[in-house]
Amino acid sequence: MHNAAYDRLKARFARIAALGEAAAMLHWDASAMMPPGGGEARGEQLAALAGLAHELLTAPVVAEDLEIARPEGVWEETNLALMVRSHARATALPTELVEASTRANSACEKIWREAKARADFAHVAPALAEVVRLQRETAQALAAALSMDPYDALMDGYQRGVAAADVEPVFAAYEAFLADALPRAEAIQAARPPAVALPGPFPVPAQRDLCARLSARIGLDYAHARLDESLHPFCGGTPTDVRLTTFYDARDVSKALLGVLHETGHALYERGLPAAFARQPVGDAAGMAAHESQSLIVEMQACRSDAFLGFLGGELRAAFGGDAAAYAPGNLAANWRRVERGFIRVDADEITYPAHVILRFRLERAMIQGRLEVADLPGAWNEGMQRMLGITPPDDARGCLQDIHWHDGAFGYFPSYTLGAMAAAQLMKAARAAEPGLDAALAQGDMAPLLSWLRVHVHAKGSLLGFQELLRAATGKPLDPQDFIDHLTARYLDG
Repeated sequence: MHNAAYDRLKARFARIAALGEAAAMLHWDASAMMPPGGGEARGEQLAALAGLAHELLTAPVVAEDLEIARPEGVWEETNLALMVRSHARATALPTELVEASTRANSACEKIWREAKARADFAHVAPALAEVVRLQRETAQALAAALSMDPYDALMDGYQRGVAAADVEPVFAAYEAFLADALPRAEAIQAARPPAVALPGPFPVPAQRDLCARLSARIGLDYAHARLDESLHPFCGGTPTDVRLTTFYDARDVSKALLGVLHETGHALYERGLPAAFARQPVGDAAGMAAHESQSLIVEMQACRSDAFLGFLGGELRAAFGGDAAAYAPGNLAANWRRVERGFIRVDADEITYPAHVILRFRLERAMIQGRLEVADLPGAWNEGMQRMLGITPPDDARGCLQDIHWHDGAFGYFPSYTLGAMAAAQLMKAARAAEPGLDAALAQGDMAPLLSWLRVHVHAKGSLLGFQELLRAATGKPLDPQDFIDHLTARYLDG
């Protein structure tokens, strides 16, 4: 039996979650459907929802009920602990700061779209400076309340229990690996016959059909999902109404297809969360690093594997026609697992992608700490790209304007990408050991063995466990970056 205080808390948190779901739909609409003239009103709508949720969470009755709530069972006890954590974070922030940040983020995002199209950082710099100012204020308030470093307090909002001190040695070790591995991979690649370009063009209607069909084949239920278009691909919505977006290029099918497979990994995680704890903190995903592990285990570990590429080549040829040799697994691998020092994070290969994340981690941390001002961001970005990958972006659209995240107020989020990639390799190794027929199934386009394993060991756990505890329970150890190194070595450096 639960006491009345805990039941009241569950009802209140369900209401807060419903407001969050409404905001998620407004965010999706702003990216996929809303006309440009709706931006100002949308910012006010999102600010109002954020303010209402904040007031519900910080009401005095919540603190009183948290003191006397007496849940029973590990799931309910963890739910209460997460409620306490959410309350502590919320009470550190005045409602006016929450609303001001939401309003500034929404305004900056709209200006960023124009600035990126024009490759004009100066156009968005004042709006981004306001976002950063409010993020610094938020970080300071959270740090004081939670006894954390300010940047760590922002990171904790995306992946609880992971701090900069945990990330720094992992990233430094990867940087050392990259310095040796990247030229080796380039040399191996140069010694092989060049990839044959896939025969285009690829009509957009046929791409839409293929993307929807393949995402459904690997497990997405379109009775609870939809696929639309946006400037920046993402997965949003709610566990029962998942919204995926992508963008199509008639000259290159890989952008939409691999993007949809990636976002489908996110969507499958949301769909697999424990329904018994829907709209409760313990029923949420375990954090953004955990979320990225699920998108990357689908896209990078499974769908770019030799086994799945054999199946995928047949699907592509059936949809678009052309020479069978172009769609052979080896040629698809040569095209889609090509190592290249590129400017764009979302187009980066597995070896160079972490370099993009490491750069962003260092820059955003410096901005929050006040060591880097927004006006100096383009120069710092270009210097970092030259140091990490030996290249300098020709313009800011291919430099510091390429990502939406900072312009939308997401500071502390970027480390989750590479932590997720490392976790995906670790989980895939464990899944292969548990499911010996996994690769044979992938060769038939059958994701069921992998998805079934993930449903039990990741999805159904919700937020019952933290990131490290989730990995320990699923694989027998906390995050081990060596599994990622071993995966990259086998795929890119062994021959």
